[in-house]
Amino acid sequence: MILDFTTLSPRDAYNWMADAITPRPIAWVSTISAEGKHNLAPFSFFNGITGNPPTLMFSAVANRGGVKKDTVRNIEETREFVVNLVPHVLTEKMNACAALLPHGESEFEAFGIDSASSTRVAPPRVADAPVAFECVLHSIVAVGEGAGAASVFFGRLVAAHVADMVLGADGKIDPALLDTVGRLGGENYVTTRDRFSVKRPDRK
Repeated sequence: MILDFTTLSPRDAYNWMADAITPRPIAWVSTISAEGKHNLAPFSFFNGITGNPPTLMFSAVANRGGVKKDTVRNIEETREFVVNLVPHVLTEKMNACAALLPHGESEFEAFGIDSASSTRVAPPRVADAPVAFECVLHSIVAVGEGAGAASVFFGRLVAAHVADMVLGADGKIDPALLDTVGRLGGENYVTTRDRFSVKRPDRK
């Protein structure tokens, strides 16, 4: 089977990509508007970029009307955000945040999600997230126009909150204790509970 992405509709192209590019980590992004309104939304086109300087990225896709999401507006206004990781126990609350709420309405309040203050940025973090990365905006790259177009955000990490409960005896994050979830296609998710190790080749 060969897919000609030059002829696929944007929606079909997205679905094929989402079904194939798996598993995808989830960025549960908290932001604040210039007026002080909080927002919390999940994005599954997300990953780390580099440790020099510490940088991550996530992509926010415009809705079918081509309207920017609150996350996009807020970061454009304040240039700060927090990426919260999603453990299995918070999957339902994370998923609830994908709902379209009226502009300015807080998902923290609407879905009973506890927040906590950040240390270096204004947006709050998810109190029960095992890891929360505080970020200041490095840059935004616009890809496409209209419905399905994306704003790709690059954030410089300035602080991270790591729950003591996810640290192993060696002081490092234990993936079994972290217990994050990832996205597959459609409404499907995967846990990180089934793991295996492969020794990497020596690098000179």
